Amino acid sequence: MSNPCIICVAITGSLPRKENYPAVPITLEEQIESTQAAFEAGATIAHCHVRNDDQSPTSDPEKFARLMEGLRKHCPGMIVQLSTGGRSGAGQERGGMLPLRPDMASLSVGSNNFPNRVYENPPQLVEWLADEMLKYAIKPEIEAFDLSHLHQAVNLSKQGKLKAPLYVQFVMGVKNAMPADKPTFDFYIETLKRLAPDAQWCGAGIGPNQLLLNEWSIAAGGHTRTGLEDNVRLDRDTLAPSNAALVERAVALCEKYERPVATWQQAREILGLASI
Repeated sequence: MSNPCIICVAITGSLPRKENYPAVPITLEEQIESTQAAFEAGATIAHCHVRNDDQSPTSDPEKFARLMEGLRKHCPGMIVQLSTGGRSGAGQERGGMLPLRPDMASLSVGSNNFPNRVYENPPQLVEWLADEMLKYAIKPEIEAFDLSHLHQAVNLSKQGKLKAPLYVQFVMGVKNAMPADKPTFDFYIETLKRLAPDAQWCGAGIGPNQLLLNEWSIAAGGHTRTGLEDNVRLDRDTLAPSNAALVERAVALCEKYERPVATWQQAREILGLASI
């Protein structure tokens, strides 16, 4: 296959803590340094969360603004994707950073179970976030934790609330949500191609499923996500030393399947984003 593979790096997330996983970047300075190394290793999308001083997650627009400034300076051309996930805030607070006009933002279009709670994404909030992304010319990454989320994303696109072509991420391996199951993964691809033939897609696996989804996605011609937000280990006995190390593992899979790793210019072209 000659089509370039976009590698997204999810650099910190909301849950991993420094005392348990020393490589996880928490401060803005650590996140910028870690993202720069991942960018140099081959990642072209940075999926970003921000933390408070006590490591708890936040949706603070000021922190996001400082992070974006650092990434623009040290990772020129890299696609900056801000998280609107529900661990960092409630209601419209989750989209308080969207006026910063990042290249992309995550958008969960439906609710589902998480390990110890329900990840709530009520329709009114989803539509408000989608409207804000249209308003500020931000490309959503649809985070599909369930098959119904594919259908909902396509419905929102038909209503003009999401701009086509869609970019959809299949998230698999979250406890109590969709498991990392190959026939289901294949059906996701088949369904998305049927409902939205022009859509691009990405695979993300949680914990030990990260490597599995990396390989499935790269082999199938899609894009993939890695990073310490989703997985902190190289194997059962070895903690990942950095985000860059996880990116390098995805790059090696691209080489295995003869997929070129997308440059930031190619990634922007594939996703219909403005060049820098």
